[in-house]
Amino acid sequence: MSKQTMEEYVNQETIFGLVPVKKSERSYGFWDTLLVTSGFAIATLCYSQGALSASYLDFWQTLIVTFAMGGIFLIIECLPVIFAVRYGVDLWVYLRAVLGKNGVKVFATLVILGNWFWYAVAANMFGSSIAQICAGFGIIVPDKAVRWISIISVAGGSLIAIAGPSAIKWTSRILVTLLLAIGVIVFFMCFTIAPIDQVIAYRPDLSSVGGNNFEAYAMAAEGMAAFSFSWSTQAIVLPRLSKTERGGYWGTFAGYAIVAPFFVFIGGVMAIVMFVTTGVYVDDPTVMLATLGPQVALLSLMLVAFANIGTQAVGGYVNDMVLKAAWPKVDYKVLVLLSAIYVAVLTYSGQVTANFGQFISIAAYIQGPIIGIMFVDYIILRKRRFSIKSLYYQEGHDAYDFKGGFNWIGVVVILLTLFVALFMVYNPVTGEIQSVVFNFTTGSGFTAVFGGFLYWLASKVPSLRDIMLRDRDDLEIV
Repeated sequence: MSKQTMEEYVNQETIFGLVPVKKSERSYGFWDTLLVTSGFAIATLCYSQGALSASYLDFWQTLIVTFAMGGIFLIIECLPVIFAVRYGVDLWVYLRAVLGKNGVKVFATLVILGNWFWYAVAANMFGSSIAQICAGFGIIVPDKAVRWISIISVAGGSLIAIAGPSAIKWTSRILVTLLLAIGVIVFFMCFTIAPIDQVIAYRPDLSSVGGNNFEAYAMAAEGMAAFSFSWSTQAIVLPRLSKTERGGYWGTFAGYAIVAPFFVFIGGVMAIVMFVTTGVYVDDPTVMLATLGPQVALLSLMLVAFANIGTQAVGGYVNDMVLKAAWPKVDYKVLVLLSAIYVAVLTYSGQVTANFGQFISIAAYIQGPIIGIMFVDYIILRKRRFSIKSLYYQEGHDAYDFKGGFNWIGVVVILLTLFVALFMVYNPVTGEIQSVVFNFTTGSGFTAVFGGFLYWLASKVPSLRDIMLRDRDDLEIV
């Protein structure tokens, strides 16, 4: 292999593969990290999440739940970002130490299959935006045609994803800046359409929960916890490209814990204002924009439409990098193509958008135990130190080379957590609350707390702890 070919190969595997990214090769500062994670976080599905919250809560409750469940606790949840920046390594490569090589294949694949639900919702909103724009000019687009138009968002975003982080960075710089501006405009516009006292006086219809205010509050909290969890295990793909730990951590935190909740809250306010002014509760942001702000509707809908292409682009890169960690021999572009086909099928079916709340909780349930385990393992048990050579299975370094490719400690903890959560706390498929515990932890929150607790208990058993920490004699980086 020639020197130039070797350099091209190394670059390819660094950006689109699994080789750790050296600090000299990283291109993301704080603002780029913030803008890219914000582009990932402020898709118009945030508006739908806000509308879901406001269907259970009044104005002040929506504000509190949005920023508490979707913001404050992410200070802790984002801590593993430091690991990704420090070592330039993807989270799912690190999880080889917790789940084993084949364990990562199984759970990473399940996580991504669940995560792609989000992008089907975003693509459907792209189609809906285009339909609303056409309606403004008197052109009615049939529902079947809207579904095909929606797939354009998947195709366009996937093409940008194939181009890689540089294209995503510049796309995010332009689109996110514009989206932030239009978000602020829409937010203040809402309070010019409806008097603020009427917005604050709004009370949701709680007949779906039998008029139980506490249960309604818990359901809204579950929605926000699931909303945050459902992309958490993707979050540590992009920070590996950050130049500093501080910039990577705070850029990621600000994107997910400040910008995203702000846009969720905008969605809640829009839904409340829509109800106050029309008497109809609507959760489709494109309909809300077209109805509430005709003076800026065209601009807003165009930005919403193209923002979803950006969402697919960033999501395409981070999700397929997770799959790359699970299936390292599969070419990145092949993974992007397969993912695009999968999302296109979900988009055309329309089922994900029609069952929004259930799908995000399903996606979060898969990731909740992993989030809890990851925190305990990284912060408490291993104290932020790993064997990088063992993570890459270098010769003579086999601390994470488990029999059969599975670390059964981590795998059993996840399965046991899911069993308890599904059958004793909350079933996201049926929406059935099975224990009062749900009202205090939510279902998704329970999976993270209980999963982390079980993993910590396992570490107290000497024989299991020896397996968990078999890397302590192999911690050097070079």
